[in-house]
Amino acid sequence: MIAAGQENAAQKGSPMELKNRPRRNRKNEWIRDLVAETSLRAEHLIYPVFVHAGKGQETALKSLPGQSRWSPDMLTEKIGQWKNLGLRHFALFPAIEDRLKDPLGKESLNDNGLMAETLKRLKDAHPDVVLIADVALDPYSSDGHDGVVRHGQILNDESVELLAEMAVAQARWGADWVAPSDMMDGRVAAIRGALDDKGFVDTSILAYSAKYASAFYGPFREALASAPKSGDKKTYQMDPRNSKEALREVLLDIEEGADMVMVKPGLPYLDIVAKIKAHSSVPVAAYNVSGEYAMIKFAGLAGALNEEAAMMEMLLGFRRAGADAILTYFAVDAAKLLRARS
Repeated sequence: MIAAGQENAAQKGSPMELKNRPRRNRKNEWIRDLVAETSLRAEHLIYPVFVHAGKGQETALKSLPGQSRWSPDMLTEKIGQWKNLGLRHFALFPAIEDRLKDPLGKESLNDNGLMAETLKRLKDAHPDVVLIADVALDPYSSDGHDGVVRHGQILNDESVELLAEMAVAQARWGADWVAPSDMMDGRVAAIRGALDDKGFVDTSILAYSAKYASAFYGPFREALASAPKSGDKKTYQMDPRNSKEALREVLLDIEEGADMVMVKPGLPYLDIVAKIKAHSSVPVAAYNVSGEYAMIKFAGLAGALNEEAAMMEMLLGFRRAGADAILTYFAVDAAKLLRARS
């Protein structure tokens, strides 16, 4: 049996002949922080929030534990709290009553509607936050599609015309960014032209440039009751088997005037984030979508993993892949943790 002192002497007397020992840069927390290649701050996070009509209302979402639909007054109050955590960017998604939906999504242009009220109220109360408005017909459409449906077909050019009108209305109501999530061809150019024609030259465009037809959107569609009434979205959202096509879509959107481009979903498409970051001349966002959030939340609730650790590892993965900004339902939880660690 080797005594402790003899063991230490043996270890010191016969080291492996290694010039490079990468573990030296990991031997304690302070060195690990010094050489860390990737950072995550609250400023990198965009919080997607759901809004519905009413006053003083919060409706918890069963498929998204910890998330709710808010009435505009309640959302105004909550944003005041979230600002204290360092969050400044909010993407708004409206849950429209079925009685207000029609095939052309006319409610999207209502100056007295839910989005108009929400944007005006939030901008009046919080002029220091960035408000991002979703540009798509599906929340307003009785068909549940991102474009106009006729005889079972999604009409591209007619949809683009409506989307451009919607973007102008949102800019008029106070949106800092408009975010076309529809994946219609040519919509970024049409929106940029319409905004400029109406004097909204400073309104930015966050384009959902590489949005895939994904199984990870389920909880989101439940939150907004916006699932297609028939068919699917595969004729306009991207095929998960394709990668080069994503780069083509991104470069077209940049050429048409996008100020930031996005990959959605995030986790299954980190290779796409990295590829686009390598070729994009504008910032790149990734959407950590509802299904990805729900997986970690429910696994954490079941005790299958450490929710907090998994959340941070995932968000750092987006940043490491090249995302300049991350849309995530974990924004509040992550901002709290980052504040506690600072």
